[in-house]
Amino acid sequence: MCEDDHAGIGRRAVFVTGAAAALTLATVSFASAADGPGPRTRTVRGTLPPGSPDFVYVPVDVPSGVREIRVSYTYDRPAVPAGTPGNALDIGVFDERGTELGGRGFRGWSGGARSEFFLRADDATPGYVPGPVRAGTWHIALGPYTVAPQGLSYELTITLTYGEPGETVPPVYPPRRAKGRGRAWYRGDCHLHSVHSDGRRTPAEIAALARAAGLDFINSSEHNTHSAHAHWADLAGDDLLILLGEEVTTRNGHVVALGTDPGTFVDWRYRARDNRFGRFARQVRRAGGLVVPAHPHATCIGCNWKFGFGEADAVEVWNGPYTPDDEVALADWDGMLVASVREGRDWIPAMGSSDAHRDPDTVGHPQTVVLADDLTREAIQEGIRAGRSYVAESAKVSLALTASGGRGEHAGIGERLRVDADTPVTVRLEVSGAPRCTVRFVTDQGVLFTSAPLPVSGSGVVEWRTTASYAAYVRAELRHEAAAGPLPGALAAFTNPVFLGRE
Repeated sequence: MCEDDHAGIGRRAVFVTGAAAALTLATVSFASAADGPGPRTRTVRGTLPPGSPDFVYVPVDVPSGVREIRVSYTYDRPAVPAGTPGNALDIGVFDERGTELGGRGFRGWSGGARSEFFLRADDATPGYVPGPVRAGTWHIALGPYTVAPQGLSYELTITLTYGEPGETVPPVYPPRRAKGRGRAWYRGDCHLHSVHSDGRRTPAEIAALARAAGLDFINSSEHNTHSAHAHWADLAGDDLLILLGEEVTTRNGHVVALGTDPGTFVDWRYRARDNRFGRFARQVRRAGGLVVPAHPHATCIGCNWKFGFGEADAVEVWNGPYTPDDEVALADWDGMLVASVREGRDWIPAMGSSDAHRDPDTVGHPQTVVLADDLTREAIQEGIRAGRSYVAESAKVSLALTASGGRGEHAGIGERLRVDADTPVTVRLEVSGAPRCTVRFVTDQGVLFTSAPLPVSGSGVVEWRTTASYAAYVRAELRHEAAAGPLPGALAAFTNPVFLGRE
């Protein structure tokens, strides 16, 4: 075993990749296969100071004849004062095609979920993409997510195994359609994590839980990798449409790429100040996907959304169990609705997803219920993009929101009731599966109606009358009984708006 010391600053260089600044360390070299059989290992040690660049690359010269690359790493976790982030170091790898922004050389990322990985032609650790181990300069990518005041000391062990490569099996992906019921309401969860990122469930376990939750579709959304795409084909069926995507996890917020073409990788190595997000949002759309900022007001480090919503096709307002940051996201989204009707511009629909990682996270809590022409990728995406959807805490909850005018005109969720400003409008919500919940009708003027609690059966009909001059839109919230005082209870469901008026 050979060792390299990357401590200090004498053997490193800072460069800019076209996005965030990055640090490249000294190259790690290996003997050629001609020098003898057997695996060869090199160990690299170093310390990263506070304020390190977002990404640190360790170049590795890989000779020809290598069958497998295996990497493991450790780093110190010193005690830090309360409120001060400690050390957290992510890891991934790029092959001989390089680290250029866009990810042409991307071969895998596990973030901080694993302490080691391997890849070869016929297999790879979840989160990594199997394929040939070609000769050239590879790069181990380290991501110092947070660095303690004492610095971050790490040890990186790289092992090359020589020999004949295995056979790379062409990937097989799930179909773009399921059987469906024609034009109907379909239930889905578009934000899920498996063992291919920081989840603990296999794709098979997630598919089984999705079926048990009454879902019709799900979306694969691993952090910063598309490696799971080829592991869903056998799990789809007439009863379950499986879309493919990614949770693009930047240092300034996360965004779900929803329903992209199979094998699409979306780079994450930029911040809001780099003015690069638009490029990758366009890439998502070219690949047939939707751009959905996730948990925009989450309090975890790097989770708060800072890229704005100009590129968003929808926004994830409700993420997992309903918490105060979801209440803030809901209010913020409502403010965007108000601005859209006042300024006469397009509005952004809302979604909800579980972001389930492991037990006891519940797949399908919450879920987005979409009115779509069929159970296909394109039809589901069109329903989401048009805002023909509502969000419910489970498959037990069903809603039907309509607005009707005096001459029989009517409109549903995501649609517009075209009536004159003073025409009486009846807003009607039919509910099932929500015992003791209250209904609130929310407009651009705020909450204008709150019902009495629904009966213990959970079913009921609530009506309210208004005009387009009084309410430019109406959306419904279904809330559990409040725990105390005037605060609203946790959401059981909410709808996208019905718009009123002739624009």
